[in-house]
Amino acid sequence: MRIGELAARSGVSVRALRYYEEQGLLDAYRSDSGQRHYPESAADRVQLIQMLYAAGLSSRTIAELLPCVEAKVSTPESRARLAAERDRIDAQIAALTRTRDRLDVVITHSGSPDSGCTWIADQDVAAVEASHSATP
Repeated sequence: MRIGELAARSGVSVRALRYYEEQGLLDAYRSDSGQRHYPESAADRVQLIQMLYAAGLSSRTIAELLPCVEAKVSTPESRARLAAERDRIDAQIAALTRTRDRLDVVITHSGSPDSGCTWIADQDVAAVEASHSATP
């Protein structure tokens, strides 16, 4: 299939498909006139690439993991890489949660017209975090 058809079928832009090809994530063969053509399986691969990007993986990490995924082979190295990526995402989630908690405290303290924009003490943030972790 041609690049425009793959873009429409997979819901990504033509530019993204070209980028995936540049990064070694997607292979295309060229016609005599130089047009890109993709196998039918390319749509599934693009969906997988999109899923891995959405999980926060870099194009380099995806390129390293795709051969294992396609071959349906799990190696200790690929599992360790995936676990490391999961740990990185967990750390990002924790940082975002702390940021959200600090915003909650700011919102709470800004309810009073005379509160102004004041520094929020860490113990106030800790109290909000404790209330978040106490709720299921």
